[in-house]
Amino acid sequence: MKKLLFILNIMFFLQLPAQETMTTAQWQEDLRFLQNTVHRDYSFLFVKTTEEIFDSEVETLYKNIPNLENHEIIVGMARIIALFKYGHMGVGSSQTPYEFHYLPLNLYQFNDGVYVQGVHKDYRQALGAQVLEINQVPIAEALERIYPVVSAENMQYFKAYGIHNLTVPEVLHAQGITNTLENSIEFTLQKEDKTFKQQFTSLPKGEKVPSRYGYVFKDSNWLEARNQDHTPLYMEHLDKIYFFKYLPEEKAVYVRHSQIQNDPEEDTQSFYARIFDFIENNTIEKLILDVRLNGGGNSYLNKAVVTGIIETKKINKVGSLFVIIGRNTFSACQNLVNELDNYTNAIFVGEPTAENVNFYGDNRPVALPNSKIPVYLSYAWWQEKPAWENADWLAPAIPVEMSFKEYKSNQDPVLDAALAFSDINFKPNPMRYITDLFLAGKMQELAQEVPKMTKDPRYAFFDFETELGKAGLHLAKSGRTEGVQAAIGILSFVTQLFPNSANSWKTLAQAYLKAGDTKKAIEFLEKTISLDLNGGIGKSAKKMLLEIKN
Repeated sequence: MKKLLFILNIMFFLQLPAQETMTTAQWQEDLRFLQNTVHRDYSFLFVKTTEEIFDSEVETLYKNIPNLENHEIIVGMARIIALFKYGHMGVGSSQTPYEFHYLPLNLYQFNDGVYVQGVHKDYRQALGAQVLEINQVPIAEALERIYPVVSAENMQYFKAYGIHNLTVPEVLHAQGITNTLENSIEFTLQKEDKTFKQQFTSLPKGEKVPSRYGYVFKDSNWLEARNQDHTPLYMEHLDKIYFFKYLPEEKAVYVRHSQIQNDPEEDTQSFYARIFDFIENNTIEKLILDVRLNGGGNSYLNKAVVTGIIETKKINKVGSLFVIIGRNTFSACQNLVNELDNYTNAIFVGEPTAENVNFYGDNRPVALPNSKIPVYLSYAWWQEKPAWENADWLAPAIPVEMSFKEYKSNQDPVLDAALAFSDINFKPNPMRYITDLFLAGKMQELAQEVPKMTKDPRYAFFDFETELGKAGLHLAKSGRTEGVQAAIGILSFVTQLFPNSANSWKTLAQAYLKAGDTKKAIEFLEKTISLDLNGGIGKSAKKMLLEIKN
């Protein structure tokens, strides 16, 4: 019933007529409506920005509206919504008559630059070229200029979704990459050591580049840079939501899962039941679950995946279970990888995810009263991990990025890294390992093993100082005597691991303040200041010191 009502609401919303011509007063009314709606119904979203910053940006845009074109006003609203930094939020750019235009190419940021991954057949000479400039603006600067428009939770989200703003003339103009709104944009490209200029003329209004999972695929009108001699596993059977393949030489099962939805031909539970039955009845040493393309869906479908892995003991162990993540791993799939991190022995491979570990999702479209432009505002808080374990993303234990050459030649260094890994003593979740040792009272083992891990390049993905510091501060803030004492023990250990870190000593001082030991707090604040005399941490420590002494 709820689903039916939602569909009817969306249908009604799409039928709302927009104003054909908008006056300054009407645009200002739309902006004020948005401001009031956020304050009245979505004030909980003020987490990464403040009400003061939000209101200040609204007032700046409000005053500028008389001097702006329609698209500049819409992009201005997008900048305001982007302040919240939640990826499910944004301002629609497809509402008649205010649709934006799109250039006929698809860009992808590889580890060696931004390349034309796909393009309309009329521009085949640009296919596979590296982008150096857009309208004579260097590509790095162009990316910086469009960043404020994107509701990016982290840089991975920006790489996956935000980069497409470079192909929208309205955004290029509003963000100062072009001086006027133009339907033809000049790119400076490099291909086979030759640099050349290419003019791209935008598609008809409202028409978009036909991409899937961030890529353009070859058809009668569109070309892709990838060689067509064969298809890598992560791009096979993209007509299906999921598929699996047995790799006999590696004694591995590879699963690509590209949406958290039921495939029309086989529901999620049945599909995974078939996989786990195959694993149990065959000589399988590894399961590789590839969710690098997975932008989410229905989180309630994750249960079959997680419980099935937990129950399949032959693969739920270190060195036998790998999860490939990436810049498209988002929303319900972020919840999936969080659960796998919490409850299984998965080793994560690839790139960080596009979503915060805990996040606001599930947006509602709010129609502005005059333009009818939809503004998508999130309302549901998803938290699979404790607040002190929140982070910008879930980071891979084995970080691997792809170069353009590897993509073009159908190599998959991410899958290769998972298949090649064989260290059964590896700790995929260092914090869990450290916590288990601490709770078991194995202090000598803790003192021996953790310093080794901080120097081991295999654990470069894990920020020991920050994560241990967060755990210690959480215990200190509990206010319980045993919690504060445990915090002092943890944070003292951190200062031993990182004796030259001003922040580690300041954090320890905070714990002693919670314990009521001002003498020790003063001692460690003075140590902090000596290590960061003129820096921000040192200044903060000086302020704390003055408050204690006064």
